[in-house]
Amino acid sequence: MASVQLDHVRKVYDNGQVAVHGASFEVADGELMVLVGPSGCGKSTLLRMIAGLEDISAGTLSIGGRVVNDVAPKDRDIAMVFQSYALYPHMTVAENLAFGLKLRKHDKATVEKRVNAAAETLGLSPMLDKLPREMSGGQRQRVALGRALVREPSVFLLDEPLSNLDAKLRHSVRTEIARLHRQLGTTMIYVTHDQVEAMTLGQRIVVLKDGEIQQIDTPMALYERPANLFVAGFLGSPAMNVLHGKLVQTGGGPVLELGENRRVNLEGARLDPQWFNNPITIGVRPENLQPVAAGEGNLQALVEVIEPVGNEVFLNLRHGPHELVARIAPGKLPALGESISLRIAMDRLHFFDPQSGRRLEY
Repeated sequence: MASVQLDHVRKVYDNGQVAVHGASFEVADGELMVLVGPSGCGKSTLLRMIAGLEDISAGTLSIGGRVVNDVAPKDRDIAMVFQSYALYPHMTVAENLAFGLKLRKHDKATVEKRVNAAAETLGLSPMLDKLPREMSGGQRQRVALGRALVREPSVFLLDEPLSNLDAKLRHSVRTEIARLHRQLGTTMIYVTHDQVEAMTLGQRIVVLKDGEIQQIDTPMALYERPANLFVAGFLGSPAMNVLHGKLVQTGGGPVLELGENRRVNLEGARLDPQWFNNPITIGVRPENLQPVAAGEGNLQALVEVIEPVGNEVFLNLRHGPHELVARIAPGKLPALGESISLRIAMDRLHFFDPQSGRRLEY
């Protein structure tokens, strides 16, 4: 096992495109770190630089305290699991698991011991004689994991390994990866564009956008205290509701003026006096926006779409130009087209600078 440290690591392609702008963070020994962001944010490029598959334009990359900028991939003591299974179709599971070890000239006893141990860990023991075409997608992905596992590397690198699986298999293999990490305690760096994967797998998460790190923290810290509007909107499903307006003090208390004579009552919210009479952006999570009796809420909204998903219901709402989502418990539901009153949990509001998107703290 080993830590991984990036110190102002930068990637610039020959055409001048900057893929990664000076990334700096450390993955602790035994930690499962997730790199997450939309397509083109630089997360896979970062992983490929750690693996040695992309040259580093500037900065320093260390694995286990050793600078590896110019070290060949095979000498970095890492193992990588790709989006595609990349299994040899003519080889059995056992042969696929053993192939890399045989290339590295390990003796037969060592190969057999590691293959059997990996198969046992991943529940593949009954399938060692099967060919990949005889297996499900989830089983094949477990073989790909096992092929990395037998290497006994210091660091595992996983590049969107679940993106080719259906929803049920994604959940199953995601659980397998989490269990495997707990069991082995090996350093893992996991790349995904799926914020649910990031939140459920990562001990810490690096959120990227346009090649720049937006925030690094634990999943719940990112959810509860996003550093900016991008992080606030990217993490959470459904996404955070966002209201753009002007904060003013009235005789009836503080309100957010949204235009078109629309106002949101913010009585009870903790507000910085400096924010008044200025544009501001306020965020509220769907679970902190709840229907109440007429006249008891902070705002009125029109019900446009109702999405029951079993243990909860999403109400898609409209308040003037603002689209909102409320997450509520199943039960008696409003009618489509009905105007309902909504109460905002004032102690759960998020405030942002409308120009920079930066989080505002009181």
